[in-house]
Amino acid sequence: MLDHTHAPEAASWIDAALGHADFPIQNLPMGVFRRDGGAPRVGVAIGDRVLDARAAVELGLLDGLEPASRQALAAPTLNAWMALPAAARTALRHAVFALLDANHPQRARHAALAGQLLHPQTECEMLLPADIGDYTDFYAGIHHATQVGKLFRPDNPLMPNYKHVPIAYHGRASSIRPSGAPVRRPTGQVRTAKGVDVPALRPSAQLDFELELAIWIGPGNPLGAPVPLASAAGHAAGYGLLNDWSARDIQAWEYQPLGPFQGKNFASTVSPWIVTADALAPFRCAPMARGSDDPELLPYLRDDADSATGGLAVALEARLSTARMRELALDPHRLAASDTRHLYWTPAQMVAQHTLGGCNLRPGDLLGSGTISTPDDGGHGSLLELTRGGTRPIELPSGETRLFLEAGDEILLTAYCQRDGYPRIGFGESRARIID
Repeated sequence: MLDHTHAPEAASWIDAALGHADFPIQNLPMGVFRRDGGAPRVGVAIGDRVLDARAAVELGLLDGLEPASRQALAAPTLNAWMALPAAARTALRHAVFALLDANHPQRARHAALAGQLLHPQTECEMLLPADIGDYTDFYAGIHHATQVGKLFRPDNPLMPNYKHVPIAYHGRASSIRPSGAPVRRPTGQVRTAKGVDVPALRPSAQLDFELELAIWIGPGNPLGAPVPLASAAGHAAGYGLLNDWSARDIQAWEYQPLGPFQGKNFASTVSPWIVTADALAPFRCAPMARGSDDPELLPYLRDDADSATGGLAVALEARLSTARMRELALDPHRLAASDTRHLYWTPAQMVAQHTLGGCNLRPGDLLGSGTISTPDDGGHGSLLELTRGGTRPIELPSGETRLFLEAGDEILLTAYCQRDGYPRIGFGESRARIID
């Protein structure tokens, strides 16, 4: 719900936050950081600074919060914060907002403690936000599903179940890394030639990125207790960016009959900041409209509120920088500009589907949306689409071309929300470089 923390006139006493493209006071995303190799601490992004939430608790600046909320801010991960009820997370946001508000009656006292509370982001090492127990990747980007399907099934790109049920597979949580961690090219079985069903063991020659939304689970649900769609949105504590790296040649050989395995489990990269569900309230929207010929959904996937405001309006971009481009001081080349409004399924529908059979979600679990592409050529969220399955090279400003990723290539994902009457808020970045 909209409240005073979304007001466009709200301002912080931290000058760097005024008009900041990603982290004005209306955003306040949560993350985990450390300095000089120290212990992990919960932080809040404000402008180009990180607010040390534990320090704020220790200085008595957040005494109005319930003990469980203060304990969550003193923890080394965000799992305890995610486990809080939605109302408690909202109250915590309000308390942090008040601490940073330029109009707060105790602004002078708060500003006098800036040296103990704030650190430059450039001096902070950002870590994984949570201890991720489980990771599930959905396939909710219908344009990606259609375009990839056309490569293999030109006459029938979408499988019959696609518009009936949110499709997903269980991924590997242990190989998820924060932005900045390098990605090593995987080795696996691949076909020796197109159409030849004889494999060879070799490094992947078709390493790809995927532009996705990360959905961080909050309180979760008991085993055997499905989450109704009407309350499913409250189980998403926040959102980020996810690059679900894919080795397409390994994937092509192994995926039948059980789906992704070695072609997906070697690495995934998440952005370190979690933009809270509260911060995104102004950017809720109706989800993608279903076509007149689309099938009627089963009742558990229908809800009037979700149909009205279950979608998110988040602009997404993917860029590529090669080693040669960096030598020439060239800006990263934009590969795709997309938007979460191209998701066929809402985050709440994903949660409802995930728990339908009684599966228990836990605080800190991670859901990926699946690759989010546009229906046109400007927003293909993977090289598999951009190069038409590796048949049409991309031309780069350095004179290089790419079909898939090479050693030294770096993929940068960014996102932001913007709407008339509200300040722009951003997600930071998900960045990783390929090493062999």
